[in-house]
Amino acid sequence: MRQVRLYITARKAEAEKIYSFAENVFEDDGYPIAITEIDEANEIFEISIYVDEYLSSKTSERLTHLAHIDPGLLNTEFLPNINWVQHSLEGLKPVRVGRFFVHGAHDRSKIKANDLGIEIEASQAFGSGHHGTTIGCLEMINLVMRREHPRNALDMGTGSGILAIAMTKLQPLRALATDIDPIAIHVARDNIRLNGVFQSAHAVTAAGFYHPKIINRVPFDLIVANILAQPLIKMASAMARRLTYNGSLILSGILDSQRNKVLVAYRTQGLYHCQSIHRDGWVTIHLKKQRSILDVPVI
Repeated sequence: MRQVRLYITARKAEAEKIYSFAENVFEDDGYPIAITEIDEANEIFEISIYVDEYLSSKTSERLTHLAHIDPGLLNTEFLPNINWVQHSLEGLKPVRVGRFFVHGAHDRSKIKANDLGIEIEASQAFGSGHHGTTIGCLEMINLVMRREHPRNALDMGTGSGILAIAMTKLQPLRALATDIDPIAIHVARDNIRLNGVFQSAHAVTAAGFYHPKIINRVPFDLIVANILAQPLIKMASAMARRLTYNGSLILSGILDSQRNKVLVAYRTQGLYHCQSIHRDGWVTIHLKKQRSILDVPVI
């Protein structure tokens, strides 16, 4: 079904008034609304509303009537019937991190003989491999797994499933991928099947560690958590308790300015800092668990 762009141009003050009004009127409908400056010298702006074609007449009438706009000033543009999500993906270049080669279907031909290809398509889940946190995690996974050869891994906040897929492609292990978002898990499962690692990687919707599949797999010798700094700080004790002695923890989703706070939270739980990787203002941290009085059974 085609989409239609309804748009009107106006001077700045009037344009901002129309934009604010349109946001209020169509808030419950969820129509995308944008305001763009098209003539800086004369302060001319364009307000656009995007709707499906069958809704365009009704939407035009509502806007012109309720906002007291002359119908002759409202323009209509019929947009080409394009899969915009897929179209945007085609503009993304593949990402090479160590042996990992993260790509879309359109770049399969670029995979080299020694590459570990990870195919991730555009989706509603985070993790196309272009963000600094994902790149940092892939780099750190490559470094840690080459040294430690874990067998039982957890990818918390999996998004697209890219990190769980990477771990299973790098070495033989079992990877459990979790996320609080069921849509992300649906996408992750599709990507796991697409990459042929469904026998080694499994994805489940879960918040924290309280899911039967997580409980049955504890303790992990590698946990990767690409979330955000504050949740990671709050989960420090829970993370430490579910990690084997001498196991590794890879944390990301952390701004450079938040690094020290995260390190303090985990150091008090008996984990010590091994290495940090900084990418685009974000940091990925590698910690290891050392034996301490905090090593108590998980209940």
